[in-house]
Amino acid sequence: MTRFRLLLAAGLLTAVATLASAESSPWTELQPGLELGVFGSPTKSDRGDSKIRVVRVDPKKFELVLTMASAEDETPRTAKAWAEREGLLAAINASMYQQDHRTSTSLMKAPGHTNNGHLSKDQDLLAFGAKSGDVAPVAIIDRGCDDYDAVAPKYGILIQSIRMLSCDGRNVWSQQDRKWSHAVIGVDGSGRPLLIHARSPWTTHDFIEILRALPLDLKRLQYAEGGPEAQLYVNAGGVEAEEVGSFETGFFESDANLGAWPVPNVVGVRAKR
Repeated sequence: MTRFRLLLAAGLLTAVATLASAESSPWTELQPGLELGVFGSPTKSDRGDSKIRVVRVDPKKFELVLTMASAEDETPRTAKAWAEREGLLAAINASMYQQDHRTSTSLMKAPGHTNNGHLSKDQDLLAFGAKSGDVAPVAIIDRGCDDYDAVAPKYGILIQSIRMLSCDGRNVWSQQDRKWSHAVIGVDGSGRPLLIHARSPWTTHDFIEILRALPLDLKRLQYAEGGPEAQLYVNAGGVEAEEVGSFETGFFESDANLGAWPVPNVVGVRAKR
């Protein structure tokens, strides 16, 4: 075989390998630094497609924002409606909320407005809006291993919720019979926030194990919402997707929910200005 034919064959093999790799990747680039991943769970649910959707965000190019109905005396909206109102590329539940459908269950505050000023026993706080250059743009502060009093004041926005991984990456959620759809927020080993949604129901313990098995490089993870309220909306790079939850043991034991429920608080993604 001539040298030219060898080079041509090598080039074709490289092109085929590159194409195959692209086709097999779970990630779709929506914009540089903003990706949507769709993963099949290694453990199947008894309902739905057993798929997990993840928005991965480069904090160097995009910023997280917190939108609260209580900040402007607004009514709750779906994640899609909040995104359209605020010009967001993606949005997910910020946290669970109280019976007034406005107040977060634990601490939630941003510059100029405090939704809930009570620091509860929950261990994790999603932190962004860094006010200091010596901290990561986005972090999940774990009160079990981080110095909360030293780190928290360096961020403008704090959202407290339930810890899902320990400081050393262990699953800290006890097994139970109840299961539901999930919306959760994580941070990977590169400091990128991950907005994660699964309509198919699992127990939260099992869902954490599923996420640990996926190639996400999860380092911190906190609970946002479950059941029919859990939602994730994306509209970027010509891709629009509205993912909604459904099943929740003891509340909505059906996979029939097809519409997003209005929620008071969402974490969104916006290009840095």
